[in-house]
Amino acid sequence: MSNSREHILNVAFHLFLQKSFKEVTLREIVEKTGMSKGAFYHYFTSKEQLFLELVNDVFASVLDIPYDSFSKDSLYNFYIDYISYYTENLKRQNNEEVGRMANFNYISLIFDAIKLFPDFQEKLLESKQVQLDAWKEIIHAARSRGEIESSMSDEQIANMFINSSGGIEMNNIFKGSSEDIGISLVNLWDSFYKQLKA
Repeated sequence: MSNSREHILNVAFHLFLQKSFKEVTLREIVEKTGMSKGAFYHYFTSKEQLFLELVNDVFASVLDIPYDSFSKDSLYNFYIDYISYYTENLKRQNNEEVGRMANFNYISLIFDAIKLFPDFQEKLLESKQVQLDAWKEIIHAARSRGEIESSMSDEQIANMFINSSGGIEMNNIFKGSSEDIGISLVNLWDSFYKQLKA
């Protein structure tokens, strides 16, 4: 990828974080890049194509979590690896100060992408199924080796981990900070894990 193309993607991403897809104009993108309209069209056919590429790049790390690389030794080690990956990913995404409004707009970008690109919602749903399957697999293994016991089903336990993660993330976005998500997850999941331990 050329430096000019990366520059356009970077400028556009920050603009979309400040506003929304609809509010950001092609003219504004061109002006902020310091490039000509012709140069923009050399790399992208439209604002929509640019946005689709951004969405695919930005959310690739959210959609393609490497569950297979997480420890299978125990449920505890699995969720610690998950939290480590998650917090490192957040640091990469927030390598610049984006502010509270940008955090809200990050979520808004997801909804814009769903409205504009129906295939994106399908990707999200597929990713959610992969996530659920990975958690169910490690929970089943933990139950089978006697690490945990519970009257809850594997799927119910998996959903407790998954949904609490989403809730903590949203709560921190509302507070305007993503710095303590990892700590909040460790505290909550450690308490839940203690309840599950055999």
